[in-house]
Amino acid sequence: MAASDNASNNIEPPPKAELPGELEYIQYQHSLEAQYLPAIRALISKDLSEPYSIYVYRYFLCQWGHLCFMALHPTDSSLIGVVINKLEMHASHSPPTLRGYIAMLAVSTVYRGQGVATALVKMAIDAMAERHADEIVLETEETNVPAMRLYERLGFLRSKKLHRYYLNGNSAYRLVLLLKPAEMETAADMALDDATPP
Repeated sequence: MAASDNASNNIEPPPKAELPGELEYIQYQHSLEAQYLPAIRALISKDLSEPYSIYVYRYFLCQWGHLCFMALHPTDSSLIGVVINKLEMHASHSPPTLRGYIAMLAVSTVYRGQGVATALVKMAIDAMAERHADEIVLETEETNVPAMRLYERLGFLRSKKLHRYYLNGNSAYRLVLLLKPAEMETAADMALDDATPP
């Protein structure tokens, strides 16, 4: 979203900033809400296509804070990146599966391209895999090429195109990462189905 807005307004993207040291990656804790929830909302609202109320953030962070991770600046502990997730049973499959869901991922514009998003997503995948998730899914705008590349590098496959999925009218892809070896053939089949025109 930000890139297309900048292009249409002929605004130069902000310059990239070098990090002065190692980022601190931490798991979200309820005790950190007052300190970090306003920054989480501000960071995510810059990039995502949906306007989320504070209750949406609390829905995820209160129930699945142990699956959510933040990247903090090494000198002042300000928020640089965040990933928000959930993990619950998905009954539409037979048998039901334990499905992880990456709901929101955002990194401050000036610190992109330095592996922050990749590190956050890997932490989310590891946390859900440790809790025996069968699969992890997410949706991302079809125009968000950097996000698509990031997830596909980590093994996610496109499983479905969702036409006019977002309030802004943009379509999305649903991506899935199957964590159980027995399901890898199914993942390949899904990828082939999407590649075949109707």
